[in-house]
Amino acid sequence: MSNVQTKPLLQVDHLSIGFSQYVKGTQKRIIHPIADMHVEINEGEIVAVVGASGSGKSLLAHAVLGILPSNAIFSGKMLYRGEELTPARMEKLRGREISFIPQSVNYLDPLMRVGRQVQIGLDPRTARAQQEKLFLQYGLQKNDGRLFPFELSGGMLRRVLFATSVREGVRLVIADEPTPGIHPQALSEILRQLKQFAEDGAGVMLITHDIISALEIADRVAVIKDGATVEISEASAFEGNGERLKTEYTQRLWRALPQNDFDLEFKREAVR
Repeated sequence: MSNVQTKPLLQVDHLSIGFSQYVKGTQKRIIHPIADMHVEINEGEIVAVVGASGSGKSLLAHAVLGILPSNAIFSGKMLYRGEELTPARMEKLRGREISFIPQSVNYLDPLMRVGRQVQIGLDPRTARAQQEKLFLQYGLQKNDGRLFPFELSGGMLRRVLFATSVREGVRLVIADEPTPGIHPQALSEILRQLKQFAEDGAGVMLITHDIISALEIADRVAVIKDGATVEISEASAFEGNGERLKTEYTQRLWRALPQNDFDLEFKREAVR
């Protein structure tokens, strides 16, 4: 009998995140931008986490990575490969088995050549060769490594972020809005790279508000609203009028897209 893995690679259940704030001098209050979030990702699977800006998508990523600010208070269960993600385990896995592709290219040091930035954390004896190999893998030229971030296009900077974030041995890739504001060719390349991670056996969490792009590569879609998971459905359910979707909110979200019914009433409600 084959030894088939049945546990999810990543399992998040009933995640709640709050932040303590001081108001009116010494009075303290707790705000909860995430109330009840859950998601599961298997090896070789792409799960798109979609929702409006401010819905808590990036906080989910930061919680899994263990990079929440010091005033954060969270509860719930987070398991990686069947074991609890404690702060110590997060620190050990971060950048090794769990990789983060950040939302903003501003994560790159503007005063350091991009080739050198990719070499950080690699074996010094082979860092340059590995960096050049990564550049080749992500469609960058060898000479691009001599450039500073301001000398590269937006699409090229996204590829550099991939090269700095994803290394050999990574089993979970968390990509936080990796596709905003780039031209269609660069978008296609980034989606191809994320799909390749999954084909190589890694689990991928794609955080985005761009449902249409996500559906090109996602296996499942987790819909987030006001810090809670509304539903998780197969990507194939996002078709037609959304009759295969489980909740009214997700159905209306789907129909609000310009290529569908363009539900203006829903769009007005969503931005209130």
